[in-house]
Amino acid sequence: MCYDPDAAPPAPGPAPWPLAEATPLTLTSADGTRFGAFLARPEVATGVGVLVLPDNRGLSPFYRQTAARLAEQGHPALVLDYYGRTAGAFPEKRPAEFGELPDLLPHLLALTPDGLDADITAALERLRAVGPAEVVALGFCFGGRQAFRTAAPRFGLAGAVGFYGYPDVIHGAPGPTQLAAELTAPVLALWGGADEHIPAAAVEAFDAALTAAGCPHTFVTYPGAPHNFFELAAVDHADAARDAWQRLLGFLARPR
Repeated sequence: MCYDPDAAPPAPGPAPWPLAEATPLTLTSADGTRFGAFLARPEVATGVGVLVLPDNRGLSPFYRQTAARLAEQGHPALVLDYYGRTAGAFPEKRPAEFGELPDLLPHLLALTPDGLDADITAALERLRAVGPAEVVALGFCFGGRQAFRTAAPRFGLAGAVGFYGYPDVIHGAPGPTQLAAELTAPVLALWGGADEHIPAAAVEAFDAALTAAGCPHTFVTYPGAPHNFFELAAVDHADAARDAWQRLLGFLARPR
């Protein structure tokens, strides 16, 4: 698990745009699956849209707040939930125990690349319908791994940002390193130098694979930072979180 249920994202600084909307949604994939989502829109959209891909808890308060912080910076943002096929379309109605690994694991193991891609595609269609056509994916942990995958041309994204997304094989399933030849959109990857879950060798192998594939990318590692350093309560790593926000916002503002 990446973030506790009461975790909150750090603030990026002043919020220049009031929120026009911050609301839960129910979306439908091409295969008919209904799944939960959350949309935050600024009064004036001044930048690209952001598709937020959460950690393996799915649509938790941390990501609703992250979407709102992005919208306050002028970026319409939509968060999706992963578990519509096995746990229903309404994350807010799930028991609190769902966020604990033993209860979550059967649902997590039931996820498939095809199902994830279908839900991501439906979420992108909704986001593009309410905001700019250009969208960047932003993911954390499990969602960071998925964000790297969305750099493939079939998603049509302007870029992908991943916070501590494990890049290598998991239980035989290829990761972004193995899929690097398919990735073309610019990638920003942010890592904790003291992350016990992602060894430096795995980061280096992903870097080399993207280089070999010709995929433009920037990797930033924060020395001493743990796996989930991008959190309001992680005061010992506030400098890393501030720098990560600035790099994220700079990536979102880059010319397309």
